[in-house]
Amino acid sequence: MSEPLEGLAARARETHVVVVGGGVAGLVAALELAKVGMRVTVLEAEQRPGGVLRTADVAGVTLDVGAESFATRGGHVRALVDELGLGDAVVAPNPAGAWVAGIPGVGAAPLPGGGILGIPANPWDPAVRRIIGVRGTWRAYLDRLRPPLTIGHDRSLGHLVRSRLGARVLDRLVAPVTSGVYSARPDDIDPDAAAPGLNAALARTGSLSGAVQVLRGDRTVAPGGAVAGLAGGMAGLVEALVAKLVALGAEIRPSARVVTLRRAGAPGWSLALAASDPDGEDEELAADAVVVATIEHEARRLLAPVVPGLSSDTPVAPELEVMTLVVDAPELDAAPRGTGVLTVPHAFAAKALTHSSAKWPWLAARLPGGVHVVRVSFGAQDERPATADLDDAAAGALALREASALLGVHLDPAQVRGVHRERFVQSQPAAVLGRAERVAAARAAIRTVPALGVTGAWLSGTGLAQVVPDAIAEAETVRRRVLFDAADTAG
Repeated sequence: MSEPLEGLAARARETHVVVVGGGVAGLVAALELAKVGMRVTVLEAEQRPGGVLRTADVAGVTLDVGAESFATRGGHVRALVDELGLGDAVVAPNPAGAWVAGIPGVGAAPLPGGGILGIPANPWDPAVRRIIGVRGTWRAYLDRLRPPLTIGHDRSLGHLVRSRLGARVLDRLVAPVTSGVYSARPDDIDPDAAAPGLNAALARTGSLSGAVQVLRGDRTVAPGGAVAGLAGGMAGLVEALVAKLVALGAEIRPSARVVTLRRAGAPGWSLALAASDPDGEDEELAADAVVVATIEHEARRLLAPVVPGLSSDTPVAPELEVMTLVVDAPELDAAPRGTGVLTVPHAFAAKALTHSSAKWPWLAARLPGGVHVVRVSFGAQDERPATADLDDAAAGALALREASALLGVHLDPAQVRGVHRERFVQSQPAAVLGRAERVAAARAAIRTVPALGVTGAWLSGTGLAQVVPDAIAEAETVRRRVLFDAADTAG
């Protein structure tokens, strides 16, 4: 090894990095730092790491009660999965696709494939016409006849769809998708971020449906089809990350809540950890570098005192609750509503339902005959979950009623084997209008502080396909700044 490399390796071994937050972003960043020999400590406020990847035992079955899949775009998550030796566990969902419910005058129908964000490539497709009706189809067809107007410059997905294809396409196709996937209204979604290339294709083709057709290449793909999961559940990813980190000598400390973060020398840091004993004193932990990988309001609380120009104010983020039901229901064997149901906003108390045992063949194989798992999701942008003020029994009863209505099959309380309730605060998706500017401002402020990195869904956007590459990139930035800046100073 050459002398410069020996010096870098020695500095890496002498560098202690503390990662605040043990969700996927924190664990991935920690792994990248530990790989080069840095001493890494991960502090997780909850009792176990994983963030949105959560499991629970429900009626004797271990189930994902948080994120249950990952988007395959970019290949970043798959590369991580392969690196951790989980490649053989990757599974594809049942391609049956989802339904949409709450359609005025129709009830429920399969969500058409081949669209983008619910925008149809062909409004005359019988599956589309069934949902938007003849009137809606003719209105959408006018898109092909209208002049371009401000093509290529619309920043609001809702305005774009409403003006080009009409209210029925917006309300019955696009809104269920953006609410179910992003927990956001179409009017607040930036099409350039949510569907890159859509505005440009619109300018080329002269119609929005034509733009979708060009982008999809005339392929019919079920909505949500570009995802994958892990046999046994996504918690396997967390277990593998933790095992790899421990093997590399990293320390992972659960139930370790960071109270304050402050500078201690140059470029050192001091972190105060809440005492485990109410009468005890906070623990002080020293670090050469820090990576903050928490949810936004916690990150801003810690960072605002040490990052000039960074506000502690946090945009309102959707609060979500997911009710997971295990039911004895042979009537669901035929998957009457595919792999799940999205809803027309305000038609139901729930925003979406996932028929997990229909979506994932590996899960169905582990359940007794006639037993099914359904997940009912509540809460959306500016809309508290309908379960928020209910006790567990009442929330479970509401979830069962919603599941019955959404699946079109009566489910009786006597059929319920078990119920689990999970609460989340969801970061704003990358496609929300104005978010890119807020993130750019935050990152610019953070970059002025040495030996500090920040990652997580509030910066990268929601979903593992965005969280994982952002965490890798941020870890690389911290690693270079700590090692090479120190080398330059020493030189």
